[in-house]
Amino acid sequence: MTLLLLAPRINETGLQLLTCARRRGLRAHTAVRWEVPAELAQLRPAHLYGGPLFADTAAGTLGVTALEPPADWLASLPAELLGRQVECSTLAEARRLRRPAFLKPPVDKLFPARVYPDGSGLPGPDALDDDTLVQVSDVVAFASEYRLFVLDGAVLTASRYAVGGGLAVSPEVGADAFAFAADVLAAGGLPSAVVVDVGRLTDGRWAVVEANPAWASGGYACDPDRVLDVVLRAAGPADDVADTDVRYARPVPEVVR
Repeated sequence: MTLLLLAPRINETGLQLLTCARRRGLRAHTAVRWEVPAELAQLRPAHLYGGPLFADTAAGTLGVTALEPPADWLASLPAELLGRQVECSTLAEARRLRRPAFLKPPVDKLFPARVYPDGSGLPGPDALDDDTLVQVSDVVAFASEYRLFVLDGAVLTASRYAVGGGLAVSPEVGADAFAFAADVLAAGGLPSAVVVDVGRLTDGRWAVVEANPAWASGGYACDPDRVLDVVLRAAGPADDVADTDVRYARPVPEVVR
């Protein structure tokens, strides 16, 4: 029986995925601890949904490969898709910034993603290694922001999630958002199953917000069945990973015994 294992502290999206998966006949289960339950460890094929900590804990045991966008994907995009300057730097370099910037870890949530007055407020070398990657972006304001669940280069489902920087969830997404998304996806550089966030800046231009792994992203008002389609591809059996997706595989931590 196909397994979908969800991380503890399940969110609303996780509850929706449980319902959809069970309706399809999958064995959908929420872990009670940050590990794979022993009675489920041998079930194949297996998929997972949860954050990076859960993926690192469960993927190896379940034989799952979790796909994620490259850390430098946003910085690699053409300027016309960004609406601002974005670069991928190291923590050591970012600490030397002496201007306001939006700073975030491009993959895992190693420190708060927000606007920093300068780089002095970033974690020191006693907390994080100097070579830790940091995404450095010019400060811009988004009038509205949208989440897109993407499979094989096409948007399967979308939702608005913010207006003026505040949470404002709605299933209504205009054709202009999809048109811009098509341009973004044409730029390539993403796994076959992924989440892309886009938004309209306060000056009216469209811009990419970021990309995230589908197996760790909330669905907001997206169609949960379509979200499940993307999640199953984004974190599924290692043997089923397409050659074109291999480079997007999240490394599985070595288990120390």
